[in-house]
Amino acid sequence: MTPESTKAAPIAGGEGEPARGCGDASAYAYGDASAYAYANKIGRIVFLSLEDVAGADNMRAILSSGRLHNRLESLPPNDFERGFAFDELGRMQRALGELYGPLAGRRLARRMGRVSFRLGVQDLRPVLGIADLVFRILPLRTRLRVGFEVLAQTFERFSDEVVELREDEEYFRWVMTRCGVCWGRRSEGPCCDLMVGLLEEAVHWLSGGAQFFIEESSCIAAGGSTCTILIGKRPIVDGELVED
Repeated sequence: MTPESTKAAPIAGGEGEPARGCGDASAYAYGDASAYAYANKIGRIVFLSLEDVAGADNMRAILSSGRLHNRLESLPPNDFERGFAFDELGRMQRALGELYGPLAGRRLARRMGRVSFRLGVQDLRPVLGIADLVFRILPLRTRLRVGFEVLAQTFERFSDEVVELREDEEYFRWVMTRCGVCWGRRSEGPCCDLMVGLLEEAVHWLSGGAQFFIEESSCIAAGGSTCTILIGKRPIVDGELVED
């Protein structure tokens, strides 16, 4: 069962003023839009995932709605310079809700996250440091823990996100104290759906296709001190948790 404290609040229809928090509250202001960034390579993967799930024409509409006119003609370069600002990703995610409505926008963002992980594994495999043959023989829970640690290190190495992996008996906890996904947003419930989708696909890949409970339990855009995503430690089979 899901503890009451982990249930995500419903998402409201609109998002208003920028949220405060994410490490440095002042950096949430639109005037400091370039304070933190991702590597261009990560930004490129995000744009490719958006095009994959929305189509080229709809992507242009989303970028225009998000005031990302500078990205209409060219993607970020395929390098590791930190040139894809958190503000750009936050505006892109906000535009999904504005154009498609909150629920459809969330579904699109989650699909973007899943595609982003698949593209990222292909593109970043040489720098991830995971040897497939050795990795696949690890016990499932160890495989998940090592995979999450590598993923967190990758974000910290190639972006200004601050990620910490915590765990208890039931959950791995993906904790972001500086989050680019909800940057510049305010929501009545957790809204880091792109990261939720990315972690869903990561778990699918790490586990060989098993299903796990995954849910964002707190979000800076909704007033939380962190963006925290819970990942259950036990697989779900036919709607039931598998006992250890």
